Order: sequence, then structure tokens, then C-alpha cells
Amino acid sequence: MNRTAGQNVGCHAIPHRSIGWHGGCTHFVAMLCTAGIIVFASEAGAQCSARDVLQNQLMHRATPSAKTSPIPVGSAVAVPVWKTITVGTFADSLALRNALDAAGCRIGDTVGQILARPAFTVSATKTDVGLVAVSVAELGFQTDTASLADIYARARQLGFEFAAAEVAPQLRLQYFDQPIGEFLIIGMEPIKTWTGEPLILTVANGGAGLILIGQDGSADAEISVTSRFLFVRPNEAPSPKAAHVLDEAAAPVHR
Repeated sequence: MNRTAGQNVGCHAIPHRSIGWHGGCTHFVAMLCTAGIIVFASEAGAQCSARDVLQNQLMHRATPSAKTSPIPVGSAVAVPVWKTITVGTFADSLALRNALDAAGCRIGDTVGQILARPAFTVSATKTDVGLVAVSVAELGFQTDTASLADIYARARQLGFEFAAAEVAPQLRLQYFDQPIGEFLIIGMEPIKTWTGEPLILTVANGGAGLILIGQDGSADAEISVTSRFLFVRPNEAPSPKAAHVLDEAAAPVHR
């Protein structure tokens, strides 16, 4: 966001003895004020549209892509942090939803339900969260697809931590330079819609703008091994005994 957003735009007419000139100046300055406010508002407005995403990528240094190598990882601590975001910056889920709307970030109908569910909460404390990107193949699966239950079990074995549901919309608001074609699945506990359907959230750029969508969070949901998940990186290295267990867990999975 432009740092001028939310600031008052000061407009001052230079005093003059001529009433006619002063009136004309006041009208002229008022027009300038209006134009300035419109400019500032547009700069601080939607950043999720395809045009704004392209402008962000051209004007700023882009965040490295979350693309990963298919080489299986040995443990979560061996995977570098891809991106650090901040959670706990909104009072409640409604304020977070309003921020998504203000930025022009589109969300699916089911995501709207998830954000309104009691199970979706926001952190009461402002905290930085280090996210790591890992593909299903990197988790050791050598088949075309793997079930969500197996993926999560494998991730836990390797020491990855689940992300809070708040991470998904916060990442959407803090990742405006996401490359086209990138879909990042948040490794999180599924949240049920009003009809009882379990969903997990995906931060994506499908080419028509930045979006936040939901996808099947059932234990038996089959997910391509090329798909990439975002988990939270643990802060501490494992003990030697735990490291040995992780090495065994890193063996490729054949099904």
C-alpha cells in the first residue's frame, strides 16, 4: 500500500486582497484537492486485479517463486523459509474479510463461509510466521497422486507444522506479486462449511487476478504430487534421536 493512503491531504489557498481572485482560487484548489484524493485513493485501492499484479511485478522486486525441487526432503528444518508473513493484525475475521474486499482480492463462495465459521479465528497477538514451500513429491511420494491424509501424516513425520487458517487470507494480502499460474495449498486443519464439507484454503493467481479459494479437505482427497503446500517451519533443530527418525521417514513412498 502507498504510505500516503489514509493520510489527510492538506489544501491551503494563499491569502489575497482580491475577493474575486480568492473565490476562483478556492474553487481551483478544491478541484486540486479532489483530484489528489482520487489519486491517493486509487493508489491505495485494489491490488489483486491482474493489472495491479503486473504493475507490482514490473515496479518491485518479486518474491521468489514457491517452486520446489522434486528431491525428497530429510526434515522440516532443512527446508529454508520461503516467505515470512505477519498474523494477528486484524481485530476479527470480519475486519480481515473487509481488507480482502478493499484490496480487490476475490474469494470463492465457500471461502466466504469458512471466514464466517466459528472455527476460523485470528490471532490476538501480532506474530511473524515463517512459511516453507514443499511439493507432495518432495515429501517422498512417487505416485501421480496422494491422499490428503497421507500427505499430512508424512509432513508431520518430517517435522512440519500446520499453519493456522488465518495464514491463508493474510498471505493473500501480503503476496501481491504472486506469479501467474501459481497455486499454493495451505497445510492446515480443514474447516467445515455450513453444510459440513471440509475445506482447506489455496492462495492462487490463475491469470485473472489474485484469489483465495477453497478445495476438498477430506482425508481421502487425492492431490497431485506436483502440488505445493505451505507449512510452518519449526524454530528448533531436532534432537539426534529425532533426526534419525526423520531420516527414516524421508524414505520415498511407493504405492
